[in-house]
Amino acid sequence: MRNTFIKALCEQAAKNDKIFLLCGDLGFSVLEQFADRFPDRYLNVGIAEQNMLQIASGLALEGYKVFVYSIGNFPTLRAMEQIRYDVCYHNLDVTVVAVGAGYAYGPLGTSHHTTEDIAMMRSIPNMLVCAPGDPQEAKLVARVLCEEHQGPAYVRINKAGEQSVHTTELSDKNTAIKVAGDSEQPDVLVLTTGAVLGSIVNQARDHLNKYVIYSLPFLDETLIQGLLPIISNVKKIITVEEHQLSGGFGGWVVENINDLYENGKINVYPKIKRIGIPDKFQHFAGTQEYLRQQSGIYL
Repeated sequence: MRNTFIKALCEQAAKNDKIFLLCGDLGFSVLEQFADRFPDRYLNVGIAEQNMLQIASGLALEGYKVFVYSIGNFPTLRAMEQIRYDVCYHNLDVTVVAVGAGYAYGPLGTSHHTTEDIAMMRSIPNMLVCAPGDPQEAKLVARVLCEEHQGPAYVRINKAGEQSVHTTELSDKNTAIKVAGDSEQPDVLVLTTGAVLGSIVNQARDHLNKYVIYSLPFLDETLIQGLLPIISNVKKIITVEEHQLSGGFGGWVVENINDLYENGKINVYPKIKRIGIPDKFQHFAGTQEYLRQQSGIYL
């Protein structure tokens, strides 16, 4: 997914000479394709994530569309003050790209588990949160951020090797993406975001007569509103994410559905089950799939 995202960013940079990429002394074997083609719009700032966000803010004030790239926790937890005050307060065109979402770097332990980032980022005004589920969604996110979106954005992407769920290119940001489900009136609506998508689709293959699965690569309330005909008729909604339950995607879905109910857009409040990482640290290392199983991320 990260390779697809950077490749798409290169394609956009060839058309837009204001796209600038910063990294925090990593991304080797991934970012060279951008650095080699656009050396005057690429800078490795070293292991200095807070400074990287301040540099990004300065470049954005000079008219650049800036992307900063680092591993999961480092451009988020370590640089939250700079993201809040330097980027979001001034509504600057800076995108934070965190590679290794959830347990993608699971063998490296808790310091590399990115499990609170959605909660942090979605709470900051002006920030658009994006979590593509496969390479096609990563390509869509890159295009939207370069061609359509102006302002702060956050992208959480998996490291590598995730399953390709979509077989055709995606083009529409404003629609939740149906990925599986045979029934016109399903019992259960499954909503998911991020790289857990492929695993959930595989788990549900034998139950597609009662499930319909949608992926939401953008945490944009219009996507929930677009699902009103389904939400109004299903018996149950299940949200799935590779993120802690507190403040995550499931909480975001509940908040939006609550507002729809309060405003009279739906007449029945559906049952909602949230599947995600329990609000506790994992005190052991392991593969991404192993840590997902230990956290109970399955239908």
